[in-house]
Amino acid sequence: MNGTLIIVSAPSGGGKTSLLKALVASDDRIGVSVSHTTRPIRPGEVDGEDYHFIDEEGFVRMIGEGAFLEHARVFDNYYGTAEAAVRERLAQGLDVVLEIDWQGARQVRRRIPEAVSIFILPPDPRVLQERLSARGQDSEEVIARRMRDAKNEMSHYAEYDYLVVNDDFDQALASLRSIVTALRLRQSVQADRLRDQLAALLA
Repeated sequence: MNGTLIIVSAPSGGGKTSLLKALVASDDRIGVSVSHTTRPIRPGEVDGEDYHFIDEEGFVRMIGEGAFLEHARVFDNYYGTAEAAVRERLAQGLDVVLEIDWQGARQVRRRIPEAVSIFILPPDPRVLQERLSARGQDSEEVIARRMRDAKNEMSHYAEYDYLVVNDDFDQALASLRSIVTALRLRQSVQADRLRDQLAALLA
């Protein structure tokens, strides 16, 4: 039985990383795919857990080898999802989350049309600005650019299957859990999982 591929996107500061960490921590049947990136590692991040950190030469080589399910250049750095690792987990019956932007989401939909997508929105621009400033890692110029890019990112919300507003963290997390639960209860998924039980009931 294959798992479900779930695309999750949000503007920078939207809170998707914190929400997904909490989701995965409470559900051993779902995991977040660890992307490759050429951006510098940030304080507190762990190579192989937060990202696979790689230099630009190595990343470009992987592109040439066709190793990525999707890849994009964002904020002057490359990001990409290794296809083999994703397909392996799906084949094991595990749900896989891709934490990617709208550009990557489009690429994935072309390769895996059955992927389900969720867009996480901040409640308003003021909250988004506060979240970006609270990181204490970026200059005012960088924050201003991220705010401009966030507006562009959010303009693609209509390309997604679900919208979740991250105003209250617990409520947003409950919404994500509800979506995952509903996906697992789809007839196509349940019919495969309950094959023997259904056969007995209909004998």
